[in-house]
Amino acid sequence: MNPQHLNRVKTHPVWPRLWPRRLGWRLALGFGLLLALMLVALAQASLQIRSMTDLTQRFATQDMQRLLRVQALSLYTEGAGNALLRLMNAPREHRVPEYTEVDERNRRMDGIIGSLVDQLDDPLQEQTLQRLVAARSAYFSAFIATVDEIEGQDLPAARRVYTERVQPSLKAMLIESNALINRERERVEHQVAGAQKRFEQLALWVAALSLLAVVLAVVLALRTTRSVVAPLAQLEAAALRIAGGDYATPMLATSAEEVDRVGQALTTMTGAIAAREREIERLAFRDPLTDLPNRTFLLEPMAGQKDGNNCLMLMDLARLKTINETLGFATGDTLIKEVAQRVNAVVNQAVSRGLIGGPRPVLAHLSGGRFAASFSAADRPTVESLRLQFEHAMAPPVLCSGHSVDLSLAYGLADAPQQGAPRQVATLMRNAEVALHAAKRAAVGFTWYSEAQEAARLSHLSLVSDLRVAVATSQLQMWLQPKFSLKTGRAVGAEALVRWQHPQRGFVSPAEFVPFAEQTGYIGLVTNWMLTQALRTLARWAPVQPDLSIAVNISTRDLQEPQFCSRVQQLIEQHGVAPQRLRLEIVESGLMEDPKSCVAVLHALRELGVQLSIDDFGTGYSSLAYLQQLPVSELKIDRSFIDRIDALPGTQRLVKTMIEMGHGMGLLVTAEGVETEAERQTITRLGCDVMQGYLVSRPLHGAALQSWFDELAPVVPASPAIN
Repeated sequence: MNPQHLNRVKTHPVWPRLWPRRLGWRLALGFGLLLALMLVALAQASLQIRSMTDLTQRFATQDMQRLLRVQALSLYTEGAGNALLRLMNAPREHRVPEYTEVDERNRRMDGIIGSLVDQLDDPLQEQTLQRLVAARSAYFSAFIATVDEIEGQDLPAARRVYTERVQPSLKAMLIESNALINRERERVEHQVAGAQKRFEQLALWVAALSLLAVVLAVVLALRTTRSVVAPLAQLEAAALRIAGGDYATPMLATSAEEVDRVGQALTTMTGAIAAREREIERLAFRDPLTDLPNRTFLLEPMAGQKDGNNCLMLMDLARLKTINETLGFATGDTLIKEVAQRVNAVVNQAVSRGLIGGPRPVLAHLSGGRFAASFSAADRPTVESLRLQFEHAMAPPVLCSGHSVDLSLAYGLADAPQQGAPRQVATLMRNAEVALHAAKRAAVGFTWYSEAQEAARLSHLSLVSDLRVAVATSQLQMWLQPKFSLKTGRAVGAEALVRWQHPQRGFVSPAEFVPFAEQTGYIGLVTNWMLTQALRTLARWAPVQPDLSIAVNISTRDLQEPQFCSRVQQLIEQHGVAPQRLRLEIVESGLMEDPKSCVAVLHALRELGVQLSIDDFGTGYSSLAYLQQLPVSELKIDRSFIDRIDALPGTQRLVKTMIEMGHGMGLLVTAEGVETEAERQTITRLGCDVMQGYLVSRPLHGAALQSWFDELAPVVPASPAIN
């Protein structure tokens, strides 16, 4: 950032002493003044509210009650005359209740007048009360005179006294009581008016203080804003330039100390950001182990996606997982770095010779032992020539930790079509990935990407998706291939083989869907379905052929499932089948993937009573030490050893060794894939126990299986060697 881009902010000369330079002190001073004004306003309001509260309380407890007493006196005075008239007109025998009412009224009037004497503090009211007392005395005298005349039965005289003395005294009392009422009302109205006036004064005070606080707040805000907003705007502009990649040092001078410190911190930050950005870019686009570009860099738009490289070669170091597990990850890292150096040397040499080119040839380390080379080449033979150079560079072994390790790469090749623009690097990467998987699956060194590979992958993905539906809707079928004793010729059981009749694709070979089911983890569904069908069949066979067994193939993934043993036990108990009639066949190569855990699971299955067999024996590289630990009861020799064994003396000697080894460990030995009589005779002579194959029976299903079962001989005791 250039210094001229930022205007310097100078300190304002106003209030040099009262206006501090630090924003914290400014804010404290401003808020202190505002707080003081608010406290004054609150104190004034509190005093006025307290005064009004006292006035209201006095009004409620004294004035209003006095007013009510005076009004009650007026009412009693008006009723006294009427009560006296009723007394005069009442018969003698009815005068007692009337006397009682008149006396009660007189008593209450006296009580009210007596209470008012102590409560009145107004001279005018006191004079009025004195006149009221005098009128009350006159009324009382007239009342006594009237009563005397009534008791003397001189009603005309009583009426005359009532008219001449009682009524004028009552009228005087009413006049004076009404005067008291009017005076009390005037006092109450005067007090209310005073309270209203004081309330208005309070409102004016609060409004004035609030206005003063607002004015002060505006002045403080403007003052603080002038010293902060402009520098902050400049800091914002500096930050935006930093965000845009301009890391020149900003220069600021303001009247606020805190803003100055922020500017200095921003200057320090720009340098740190620039350094970290360079490091982040290196980490984001370079592999720390090999210092080659990584996948992110390769897929960047600047890596030659448009009008650039038209070929991509994906390379994967073979056996890296085994090397890491055996010799350690440090050895694996050494091999990866060695491969990176050799491949990089070949790429640089090919570029210098013009064999490959393009706007930007890139060699990247993707992950693990996987590398990718993106470049332009004239044709496929040129690319294959480059691959041969990679192979030649990998020929010398690498000495690691005292071990000589060979380097072997698998290749997936992809290129853009001859017509049209080059494909995106991401597309070439995906295509090369498909080709690499195809090369590994076919056990070849390299493969070019083709549309057929993509179609096959999509087809397999679709099959795996349909497999769960196939299990749920019984699209799978269990076929049984009988097994016969070579000594007696009698059937001893069968091997269960899974078949899939797809509703759209028709028959799907197990070799097509079982491997992908194992890779995706769906093989457990198939195994569970096959175990259920086999045990259901054994339950049906039990009354007629209780010695026949059925063998079900299980995957290494099944043995790795924690609940596999309990699931097998649950299925056996559910169908009520003797455990020894169920055989589980495990492929020899699968056992060696995780021999320790497999051995523990197999022992647990053997404790349930289930028979165990090693399938395809001889095709793997199993250790005899592990083989002795396995609780199996049968070895099944792979059909590759049985094919044309009668014409291969070397194979006969090898098979005889397998049979003798199996018998030496107390195992039943079964030959798979017997198709000719000569093969049967040869394996019989070599000492094999059981055979299965097309010679005696193909896999059976449905009516054919039922016919075979119906033709079996009556039940005979099972051979101990078989069970």
